[in-house]
Amino acid sequence: MTRNVCCATYKFMRIAILGAGPAGLYLAYLLKRRRPDATVTLVEQNPADATFGFGVVFSDRALEFLREDDPETFAAITPQVESWDDMTIVHRNERVVIDGIGFAAIGRLKLLQLLQQRARSAGIEPEFSRAVTSLDEFGAADLVVGADGINSFVRRTFTEAFGAGVTFLANRFAWFGTVQRYDTLTHTFRHTPIGDFNAHHYRYAPGRSTFIVETDEASFARAGFERMEESESRGLCQKIFADALGGHPLISNNSIWRRFPQVRNARWHHGKFVLIGDALHTAHFSIGSGTRLAMEDAIALDRALAAHSDDVAAALPAFEAARRPIVDKLLAGATASAAWYENFAGHMELAPADFAMSYLTRSGRVDLERLRKLSPRFVERYERERS
Repeated sequence: MTRNVCCATYKFMRIAILGAGPAGLYLAYLLKRRRPDATVTLVEQNPADATFGFGVVFSDRALEFLREDDPETFAAITPQVESWDDMTIVHRNERVVIDGIGFAAIGRLKLLQLLQQRARSAGIEPEFSRAVTSLDEFGAADLVVGADGINSFVRRTFTEAFGAGVTFLANRFAWFGTVQRYDTLTHTFRHTPIGDFNAHHYRYAPGRSTFIVETDEASFARAGFERMEESESRGLCQKIFADALGGHPLISNNSIWRRFPQVRNARWHHGKFVLIGDALHTAHFSIGSGTRLAMEDAIALDRALAAHSDDVAAALPAFEAARRPIVDKLLAGATASAAWYENFAGHMELAPADFAMSYLTRSGRVDLERLRKLSPRFVERYERERS
């Protein structure tokens, strides 16, 4: 069935989206907002309130991409965000404040709830707790989007066609929470008799903070984490970072030890199937860009479809051509950041200010001259201590 709208002829679209994380939810909302007549099916294998982790972090202006084109969503999310202007590195029990390096954070569950509300406002009712066992379930769809995360069923179904690969970093990390409040995004590094550890911690809501503990392979083995129950593992991490926690306990939410998976795909689309978000690419959590990348993928895909009158065969290559250079540049920085963390124990031989400089320049995107403009107080300290 076709009809004329704005002097163009097009068919009613049937779109299936697997995965109701930030990428899938936001894409469903964008598509339905632009094409109210489209049939958009959004399925998620987990319950609506299930989420891994605690908070998600963005760079200080990371949500600005929403302000102009989607002020309603920007207005819904922004009041729920915790923000700060500086970053802190703790090394050898010495605090090094990096001025001008701001971030913002929000609870992951809160973000999902807000995006669920936005999807419903456009007429989308996600189908939660629905496990997909075959993509034949969506055989009638004109477009099938894999927004189904790191373990993407869509990607695994067409591994060869996408040129998909997943490699795992060597370090182990566990994602905890705490009621301890932090004034800045803080990275705390600890050398202990059983090994070397670091923690990424930041507040994401009043009285709530994310606390990610990371360690290298040798320290993980020496500590015996692999043989521990989750409660025992949490207790040891509490002991290692007791001062950073201010005496508060760590909170678990499926806080098992993991290795970070680096997801890459040589091709982003196959026939009517396309990947976005973590199903397509993962960026190491040390640069705080995964959620933003996912939502920007959704925006780019919707724009490509709009620019090509929802001709899927033309829109998907255009989406990849326009988006890939941007993503590749950011992923290169994320890969360099991850490599620095894989050898963080070696960097800990540096004095605190030198260590902080090594950290700040790890991705290759920031140098001393740029830091003079961004973080003049830190650079002044760094040069004073080196003179």
